[in-house]
This record gives sequence, C-alpha cells and structure tokens, in this order.
Amino acid sequence: MSDNRQSLSDLGNMDADAPVNTAHTGGGGPPAPLREQEIDAQGRAYATGKRKNAIARVWLKPGTGKITVNGRDQTVYFARPSLRLVINQPFDVAERRDQYDVVCTVVGGGLSGQAGAVKHGIAQALTKYEPVLRTPVKQAGFLTRDPRVVERKKYGKAKARRSFQFSKR
Repeated sequence: MSDNRQSLSDLGNMDADAPVNTAHTGGGGPPAPLREQEIDAQGRAYATGKRKNAIARVWLKPGTGKITVNGRDQTVYFARPSLRLVINQPFDVAERRDQYDVVCTVVGGGLSGQAGAVKHGIAQALTKYEPVLRTPVKQAGFLTRDPRVVERKKYGKAKARRSFQFSKR
C-alpha cells in the first residue's frame, strides 16, 4: 500500500475524499455510460429475437417504416391486426414510428410466437442502433425474452399433465 495512513480516523477521511459512484444505485450521480452503436457495413443494426419456438433475425436501418417479414410485407405475413400491433410496439414506446425499415426472417413456431420474436428482435436492434433508447424500451419490458414455452408431453399421460380418462369398470 502506498498510502501512509496512521489511524482509523485517517481511513474515514480517505473515504470522504474519494469520489462516489452512484450510477448503479440510482443515487442521483452521473448516469451509467451509454453503450456503443453497433452497425454493420451497410448501416444496419442486427439482432435476434426469440419467443416460444420462433426465432427472428432482424435488420434495422433508417427508412420510411416498411417492415418486411420473410420477403413479404407485414400486412400480408401477419394478417391479424393484433399481430401487427405487437410488432410495432417497440417503435411506439421509442416514438420512432415510420422512421426505420425492418427486414427480418423468422422460422419456427406459430404466427403469435413469430410476432413476439420479431418484436423482441426489433427492440434489440433499436437499442443497438440508438443506445439512448435502451432505457424506455427496457422499462417497457421488450428487451427481456419471454421464457414461457410449451411443456413437453410425459409418458403415462395424455398430454403434458392430463391423465387418461379413468374407468371404474
């Protein structure tokens, strides 16, 4: 130790002189440092979104708000308005509607799971393109992967938990 402290009172004075980092406690100190922007050579942000058994690869770039899923427009691929609403939630929270073009490929699962995967991927890519948006998107819960998946079928059962019908005679 290079410090020549003589007593415990000197240690108390040392703590008073040291700068206090309150970024992790939310104590009103300086905010946590921003992450770096992650963009590829074409000026796009890439992210992977997951939900149930669906996996979506999402590329985000500035544009007019066009969303393409598996080579088709979002209105064609996700015909239900509720699914399109789910996809656009990250843009609404970040107040960036119609400012980015999204190209994504999605595999696995059903339409609902795929829409959730695309939403997760868009939220991740949005925070990579604009790190400032990480806080509102995270507070809305869009960066967290929903861990709920279908439970597997067990042997001796009709489904995951349902027993076969009981017959007394």
